[in-house]
Amino acid sequence: MWLQKISQVALAVVTAGLILFVNTSSGLAQLDYNPFPYNIQFEDLQIYSDPAVPRAPVVIDGREIFSVGKIDSNPAGERVALIRSELLEAIKDDSFTGVTIEKQSGLPVLYLVYQQPENSESSPQEDRRYLFTITKEDTIGRKSNQETAVDLKQEIEQAIARAKRERSLAYVLRQTIITGVLLLLAIFGTRLLEQLQTYSFRKAIQRVIPGLPNNNSSQPSNLTTLYRLKLGFAQFILWVITIFIIFRLFPYTRHWLYFIFSILGSTFNKSVFSIGDNDFSIINLLFLVGLFIASIIVSNHITNLLRTNLLQVTRMTRGSQEIISIITKYGLISLATIILLQAYGLNLSSLALIGSALGVGIGFGFQDIARNFASGIVLLFERSIQVGDFIQIGQHLGVVEEVRTRSIVLKTLDRISVIVPNSRLLSEEVINWNHRRNVTRLHLPVGVAYGSNVKKVKSALLRAAEEHVEVLRNPSPQVFFTEFGDSSLNFELLFWTSDPSRQAPLTSDLCFRIEEIFNEQGINIPFPQRDVNFKTEDLPVKLSPQLESHLLYLLKGLISNQYKHNKVRSKK
Repeated sequence: MWLQKISQVALAVVTAGLILFVNTSSGLAQLDYNPFPYNIQFEDLQIYSDPAVPRAPVVIDGREIFSVGKIDSNPAGERVALIRSELLEAIKDDSFTGVTIEKQSGLPVLYLVYQQPENSESSPQEDRRYLFTITKEDTIGRKSNQETAVDLKQEIEQAIARAKRERSLAYVLRQTIITGVLLLLAIFGTRLLEQLQTYSFRKAIQRVIPGLPNNNSSQPSNLTTLYRLKLGFAQFILWVITIFIIFRLFPYTRHWLYFIFSILGSTFNKSVFSIGDNDFSIINLLFLVGLFIASIIVSNHITNLLRTNLLQVTRMTRGSQEIISIITKYGLISLATIILLQAYGLNLSSLALIGSALGVGIGFGFQDIARNFASGIVLLFERSIQVGDFIQIGQHLGVVEEVRTRSIVLKTLDRISVIVPNSRLLSEEVINWNHRRNVTRLHLPVGVAYGSNVKKVKSALLRAAEEHVEVLRNPSPQVFFTEFGDSSLNFELLFWTSDPSRQAPLTSDLCFRIEEIFNEQGINIPFPQRDVNFKTEDLPVKLSPQLESHLLYLLKGLISNQYKHNKVRSKK
């Protein structure tokens, strides 16, 4: 805990020191004082432009003042570099007084005006330095060259005045104080979020809503884990925003920030590939993917609203609701995909080659996925297996919780979710107790002892079935005398239920009740019996001479010991 506090304070001190080093040194330079012999000239940092770009911005201290176009063989980037260097000189020079406009060859020309210091022999004189000539390439969105010149004159003078003010020592010190306050607020916010992380999600809610019952579990819940992850992400976002705001406070750090974002922007905006006449950059692809994901989220939301607010009111079966929901969902996604591709200028007919390539890929690499998807479409329209059906496939027995385009989710009687591919449902034998109707007949074999009154047995079995609330009255239960068994008279109780997933507990309840009724009426349930018969005829037995001699020896020994024992007892 203390290590985290020390690291946060150290981060704040280092950040404040770095910003103070960068900005204070340049602010003091305005006073002709340079405490650092190798001071980095941040003004020399250029925003490089692509020569092929028709227009480029003139940037001072991370702010775009205006933009210029290219003239014949003079690219816009080169014009920007010349204009920017002159503006930076004007910012450094205290003799700068303003911008003037003159016309040459019918075009307005901007000059930077400097006031030369007066001496004893002459009066003060103005020194004009050429800035740039305004052409029609510079007047995009403007009414005329002259109006453009007037607007640019005001913008340049305001930008130079602002840059001079931001390079003053008073401004740097004031912004440094603001930086310290922001860092303290960030540290306070981080400590607050760390304190919230020590609470579980339930305890945090209890702080807001008193009276919420406690959860005695010692293990953190999924909501608590997600809650703490969000708080950690909030700490990261807090520091990113704080550092971004601090960098925007000072001209030099703002210029670095603009430089970094310009490089990232040019990288992500560079064309990666082309389809037809359309070029696509990383930004285009990310934006397209983001819109596609957003369309999926919106489609899911609309489908859920349709299912909960409309389909459930119509009292349709769960299977029918699922079919309509899936068709609506994928229909909206397909429509959104077509609209997005058309909006990006992609001709769908030109995607035939891509579609054929995907077909070959599906044929070789995605056979299982394609087969499962096709099987899912067949199941949706055949409706042989629907949500809520109680089915058995292989060794898995359970209720269908969800029917997807690729698989179904089967919830077994042990509450275990089993993902079954759709192709398996069409290729293997599936037992569906709810197909067409929910009523299912169950079998319960019962054996009684020989000699029992079979009429009492029948009435007892029917009584047990009729007393249970889950056994249907129509069709009514039935009892059949099936066979004379080896140890018992065998009967079979047939009964109907509307919930086949409850067959295990229902059968168990009936067995308990049948046992009670049999005990009341004296009906015995036998256990397996076997009769063993022995023949009394003499069996010829032949012994070897050695075995006969041993048996005679043992017999003589037994007789001798018995004689001695009787003799001792007679003496006593």
